[in-house]
Amino acid sequence: MKFLRTLFVPLLSAAVALATLLPVASHAQESKPVKSGYLSVNGVNYHYQVHGKGEPLLLLHGGLGQFEMFGPVLAGLVKTRQVIGVDLYGHGRTALTDRPVSLIDMGDDMAQIIQQLGYGQVDVMGYSMGGGVGFRLAVQHPERVRRLVLVSAGYAQDGFFPEMLPMQAQVGAAMADMMKETPMYKSYVAVAPRPQDFPKLLDQMGAMMRKPYDYAEDVKKLAMPVMLVYGDSDMYRPEHIVKFYQLLGGALKDAGWGRENMAKNRLAILPGYTHYDLFLAPALVPTVLPFLDGKSNTASWAQQVEGKK
Repeated sequence: MKFLRTLFVPLLSAAVALATLLPVASHAQESKPVKSGYLSVNGVNYHYQVHGKGEPLLLLHGGLGQFEMFGPVLAGLVKTRQVIGVDLYGHGRTALTDRPVSLIDMGDDMAQIIQQLGYGQVDVMGYSMGGGVGFRLAVQHPERVRRLVLVSAGYAQDGFFPEMLPMQAQVGAAMADMMKETPMYKSYVAVAPRPQDFPKLLDQMGAMMRKPYDYAEDVKKLAMPVMLVYGDSDMYRPEHIVKFYQLLGGALKDAGWGRENMAKNRLAILPGYTHYDLFLAPALVPTVLPFLDGKSNTASWAQQVEGKK
């Protein structure tokens, strides 16, 4: 039993965080969609919801979650943004097919969803696996992405702390029965078109996580502004986070008194948060909105002095 507890720490820790979905679900429902339905994309019947008014923001959830998992973060975003939520492939109300779970494939799918919904270009914010999907969307279809926010997402498999990798490698159908009392499983079966597919989803998620990847060269291709957001106790190594930001052109030199060497991209570390609760952080909305709105958080020292004259 001790071995099983150790083996399933990542997903069970996530399940604890997702327990907040029970009260949060009602929070999410306070925002009524102005539009919702299904779109057929590359053989997948994707569920989507559109909330609020304003500049469009595609909001992508994490693995084994669904759109509603953002709860109060969604409530904060819809005050000024039109939020487009999609249940990712095999998650929520979007059923599995015979296709594998693939970030690259879902990146292509999101581009078609944006087009089918009538948007030319949108801002994108993704958490965890949703961050990976948003990243692939931006790499593969840069014309569709105006600004990109990646929340607790990495660019390479070695970005995780090493003890995470063998645990991720064991994810599969064998753990389905063990998870039946978790809020994660209960939220899935409450809305899934085929609840019996949960073991199959675990198998496909495990297969995806076992595949080595390194998208460092793709990071360098991103031309749109990008913001990275992590918890200070995240599942990604600090060295990986810094390298990600450097690949984006940040943290390569001193910014200068006049901020003349400031990179266009941003990095935020939120204190007191982990990978498993960052998507619910109250600080997340005020952290990302200025970036999404193209506003600078702080005037330079030189600008402040000039303003006092």
